[in-house]
Amino acid sequence: MTEKPEMICVGAISGAFGVKGEVRIKSFCADPAAIGDYNPLSTESGTVYDLGITRAIKGGFAAVISGVDNKEDADALRSTRLYTARENLPNLPDDEFYHSDLIGLTAVDTGGETLGKIKTVLNHGAGDILEITGPGLKEPVLLPFTKEAVPTVDLTAGSIVIDPPEGLLPQSES
Repeated sequence: MTEKPEMICVGAISGAFGVKGEVRIKSFCADPAAIGDYNPLSTESGTVYDLGITRAIKGGFAAVISGVDNKEDADALRSTRLYTARENLPNLPDDEFYHSDLIGLTAVDTGGETLGKIKTVLNHGAGDILEITGPGLKEPVLLPFTKEAVPTVDLTAGSIVIDPPEGLLPQSES
């Protein structure tokens, strides 16, 4: 039995562009134009597409996508997320990580005490933020993903060491 490859979301279709079947693409790649290099792309339902960027437009790219040749078909794909196999993505330098690598890691403080797990990685334009949840936390903690707040990421061990700013974590009762 072959193992299904890990899929990474690299972009989304935001609707039709023009009337000839082009789509608007929003890229989630560090180099936005690189989304065209990761073919084939697939949807959550498993539909596979080849994507060709035709030009940059405001908010993303115009692209042709296999099997789509009219405005109605392009509009029907609005909000469709596009994925590629992890193996299609480039290897990153030692101090960079894909969001999917961070999700699920155990967060420990500088004293080695387990605080919780990384639930998700958020980015609203000002940098990545880790959402940490755990049994000792009444509500999720949002931690900036900076070298100061997260001095160590150990993917092999499945953990990160966090040194949160004063007052970010609730005080433990001792």
